[in-house]
Amino acid sequence: MNKQLLYQDKKIHYRVIGNGQPVFLLHGFGEDGEIFNLQVAHLKRKFQLIVPDLPGSGQSEMISDMSIEGMAKVINEIIKKEKIETCPVIGHSMGGYITLALVENYRKHISAFGLFHSSAYADSEEKIAGRKKAIDFIKQNGAYEFLKTAIPNLFADESKEKLKTTIQELIEQGQNFSTQSLVSYYEAMIQRPDRKEILKKATIPVLFIMGKHDNAVPVKDMLEQSHLPKKSYIHMLQQSGHMGMLEETNKCNQMLEQFLLEI
Repeated sequence: MNKQLLYQDKKIHYRVIGNGQPVFLLHGFGEDGEIFNLQVAHLKRKFQLIVPDLPGSGQSEMISDMSIEGMAKVINEIIKKEKIETCPVIGHSMGGYITLALVENYRKHISAFGLFHSSAYADSEEKIAGRKKAIDFIKQNGAYEFLKTAIPNLFADESKEKLKTTIQELIEQGQNFSTQSLVSYYEAMIQRPDRKEILKKATIPVLFIMGKHDNAVPVKDMLEQSHLPKKSYIHMLQQSGHMGMLEETNKCNQMLEQFLLEI
């Protein structure tokens, strides 16, 4: 079922699919909620999946505060609108940054969370320089031209050939993004704080899914963080880059299902 939240006069689109324990799935940069379609199809028999389009993505409008914390506030408003007391939240990439902000600011509503190719670390100086370079490119050439070059690099080399059609579809969806939204996301990621303390203080279960060939969130970073929570579930995708939900779909589905059933 497609639903809509009116947040400060801006339309926020989200999907509610399936029955059972509510679970939020938060997508990353240059995606919308449909990136999780294969996971939703697998999990909807046992769980109620709530899958938003983050502000500025898909069918959702940009909001005045496009910071990581501002977008986390929008997710919390959906939680309140759906009258959910507590639920797990799984965030892919930038969605993981938003998940950590949710845990930090609205902890009572989060029963467990997952970092899916994501990190609690703040950006390094090298990462910030790369994002600023990307911002300049986007401003000069537009969102679509940037995503044409960026999206293939999110996949492991082996996946690029195997998933050629899927990658092209993702690139074509990039025409729906505005320059302003992608720049806002990069600025939000640059400005976000280090949130290792959230992991160190976590008493709820935390899921880590990492890709062996991930260039965006290196395995080394995720392994360093994975021991910090009191209770961690740690999975390595041997054939994946940054897009495990598409590169190793069945394994990801099983990892998510196992985690959600055990908690």
